[in-house]
Amino acid sequence: MLEYLKKVIHNMPTDWLRLTTHRLDIYNESLAKTQFLDAFETLYQQNNADTAALETLPTAYDYIRLGHPLSSVLEWTIANLHQLKSSHVISFSSQTIPVLAVLRKNLFENKNTQIAYTGHLPQGFDAEIIKNIYGYSFELIKVEHIDNIPAFQGSTIYISQEANLETMELFENIDFYISLHKNLGSILIVNGKQNENYVSEIQHVRRRETIAMTPADCLVALKALIHHKPVESDNKLVEANKTSVLNSINKITETTTKALVASSGLSIQYAILMGLIHDAIENHQGKAIKIIVPPNCYGGTNDQARRVAACLDNVDIVDLLVDGDNNMVESIDTVLASIAKEDTIPYIIAEIPTNPRVEVPDLNKLRDVLSKERQTARGTTAMAPVFILDQTFCPNVPFLAEDGMLSQVKTISFASGSKFPSGGLCTAGYCVGNKPTKRLMDKIETHLLLCDNEATALQYQILAKQLPTMTQRIADAYTNTREFVNFIQEVLPEAKINFVSEALAEQGFTPSVFSLDLPTKGETAEEKEAYKRDLNLKLINLMITKIPDESKFCVSYGQLKGCYWTIPATSTQGTTKEGDKDYIVRASLSPNLDLELHKKVFMEFVESM
Repeated sequence: MLEYLKKVIHNMPTDWLRLTTHRLDIYNESLAKTQFLDAFETLYQQNNADTAALETLPTAYDYIRLGHPLSSVLEWTIANLHQLKSSHVISFSSQTIPVLAVLRKNLFENKNTQIAYTGHLPQGFDAEIIKNIYGYSFELIKVEHIDNIPAFQGSTIYISQEANLETMELFENIDFYISLHKNLGSILIVNGKQNENYVSEIQHVRRRETIAMTPADCLVALKALIHHKPVESDNKLVEANKTSVLNSINKITETTTKALVASSGLSIQYAILMGLIHDAIENHQGKAIKIIVPPNCYGGTNDQARRVAACLDNVDIVDLLVDGDNNMVESIDTVLASIAKEDTIPYIIAEIPTNPRVEVPDLNKLRDVLSKERQTARGTTAMAPVFILDQTFCPNVPFLAEDGMLSQVKTISFASGSKFPSGGLCTAGYCVGNKPTKRLMDKIETHLLLCDNEATALQYQILAKQLPTMTQRIADAYTNTREFVNFIQEVLPEAKINFVSEALAEQGFTPSVFSLDLPTKGETAEEKEAYKRDLNLKLINLMITKIPDESKFCVSYGQLKGCYWTIPATSTQGTTKEGDKDYIVRASLSPNLDLELHKKVFMEFVESM
């Protein structure tokens, strides 16, 4: 097996190491966790490690959060070495989150947990915060050796610093074995048939609150296995790159508070939510917390907020209607008025521009409605909201600058780094706060480090290289997008396009993504919807077939080259309620593509309708 792996590593497609999104044309979500390894196993049995064969394997998992080809191969390898199911081996970029994943499941199962460890716990592990803020309960016990772990009624987690992945010992008294690896993350093994029902929920924690061990770090681990060596990682230059990245973020956002950089956009969002909840519990004891979130926003944001609320009795979700016929400002005003009466703490998560309909609210009115003083039912002053702004589509807009629109409203802005910040080369995300949020940012940093979700050394290196050109790339990509949108309006005027107006663009809102609601036919609403959905796929398939080097059926934005196409309802809105999904086409253009060829192929589509 290890000899076969040597050939796989030598011949692997470059995308295995570099790609942060996934090709939807070879992706079957219902089989995402099995299809890749089933096909890989077949290649192994045939001793076929040719690059061409590896390139045609189905997409593994989803982005690199839930998993990717190299994490899948690493887990398959460790599972084979220990005669386990590959689904029972789960790699993490974080050392703490695998522990939290088991604790989360046991919270809902009302099951006791014993955490035994040799050496030391993960660096950021803070037992009191995990108990008091996350709401998890457990017992900690330090042992000299795995043999010394006492019998326990409940789940036993064993944390080890075993550097050699081949020599891990799995004893029957261990339910979950977590192997820590400095600078790489951790490997969790679900031990025993009785714990099989934990697998999918642990994987879902990895998808929503952290990421899998990164492709580059999985490669380090695989090479260590192949050569029978301890896992070692080089972490040089991280401080210089980190300083460069933080300076770039402050410059772009025109802020002076310390920026925070995480392993993914959802990793930073998790730190934001837990940091704010920590602050509320500490400074506003006894008050309930309301997380206000649009039901149709990006699925990961939506799902994660609801998952956080599910764990804590004092946290609830309130829907915020922002798209289409709903006005974001009016919706926020209505929701905050209701929450004020209850004397609860409001945290609002919203995207500007919205996704996928690319709408921007009246910012003067938004500022006013967020700043408005409201009264509780008892006549006291209600808690002011904290605005958590996802500005992934326009990370160049300085909302939080001294003279910015939201400078005096408690606002924390975050962006997904897999989009414009890195040009699609890594998943790292970041957040920054304005001056009124300095205390909150300290709490957010506490939880970012506790969860061991800070960006990796390579992610800092990529961002250090890419962030300085981000503003120019955004401008160039917008120019291409505006020209393409104008062309579509000219040749297919009956289509509805969601894109920023020229007036908004002059204010600095220059996204390079638009959504396209194609014209449809049919007698009934069902017939019209079915026709439109078929038409969506017809357009996408034509573009990716005719322009395979540039047009891709992928979920991304802000990439360095080409054009990405998707249908939000079947991709980014995967966990959104069916009635809130958008079955429209979303396209994102880069600064570097053959725009005339894209126009020509789109014209072919129009002529075929």
